[in-house]
Amino acid sequence: MRQQLENLGDQTLYQLQQAGRMGMFLGACLLQLLRPPYPFRRILRQIHFVGARSIFVILFTGAFTGMVLALQGYYSLRKFGSEGLLGSAVALSLLRELGPVLTALMVVGRAGSAICAEIGIMRNSEQIDALECMAIDPLRYLMAPKFVAGIISLPLLTFLFDVIGIFGGYLIGVSLLGVNAGTYFQGMYASVEWADLEMGIVKSLVFGLLIIWISAAKGYFLHLERDGGFGAEGVSRTTTDAVVLSSVSILVWDYLISAIML
Repeated sequence: MRQQLENLGDQTLYQLQQAGRMGMFLGACLLQLLRPPYPFRRILRQIHFVGARSIFVILFTGAFTGMVLALQGYYSLRKFGSEGLLGSAVALSLLRELGPVLTALMVVGRAGSAICAEIGIMRNSEQIDALECMAIDPLRYLMAPKFVAGIISLPLLTFLFDVIGIFGGYLIGVSLLGVNAGTYFQGMYASVEWADLEMGIVKSLVFGLLIIWISAAKGYFLHLERDGGFGAEGVSRTTTDAVVLSSVSILVWDYLISAIML
C-alpha cells in the first residue's frame, strides 16, 4: 500500500512538473512573438507547411462532412415537415462545431505530428543544442514562426472547411434530395448570426495555438521524457503522445468555449 501511494505521488509530481514546463514554454514562445524584427520568410514557410499543404485534406473532409450532414439532417427534419430548415442545420453545425473541430483534428494528424517529430529529431541529433551554442535562441528561431503560422492558418482553413461543407450540403440537399435551392440559402441567411461566426473564429484561434504548443513542446522536451525519448522509438512514442494530447485538448476546449460563449 505504501509503495502504491509513493508511486502515485511520484507520478503526480512528474505530471505537475511537465505541466509547469509546458506552461513556461508557452509563455516564453508568446513573448518571442512580440520582439521585432519578425522573421517573415520563416513565418511564410511555416504557413505554407501548416496551411497551404493542408488545403486538400481540408476540402476533401469538408465536402463529405457537409454531404453527410445534409443527408442525415434531411431525413431527421422530414419527420417534422421541416425540410426547409436544412440549410440552417448544415450551416450552424459547421460554423459553430464541426468546422473548427474537424479542421483542427485534420491539422493535428497532418502538421502537428510532423512538427513534433521534426523538433524531436532535432533534439535527439543535438541540433537545438548547436543553435544555443551559436547564441541563437531556438524558441525564437524555431518555435515563434510555427506559433504565428498556426494562429493564422487555422481560421483560414476553418473558413475553407465551412464553405466547402455548405456547398457539399447544397449538392446533396438540393441536387439529390430535392430541397428548394432558395429555401436552403434563405434559411441559412435567416438563422446564422455574427455570434455563430465569432464562436467558430475563437475556437479556430485557440485550436491553432493548442496544436502548435503541444506538438512543439513535446518534441522540444523529448530528452526529459521519463519513458525514454532517445532514438526512433522515443520520437515515435512522443509524437503519438502529442497527437493524442492535442486531440483530447481540442475536444475539451471545444466544450469550454461553447459553454462560455453560449
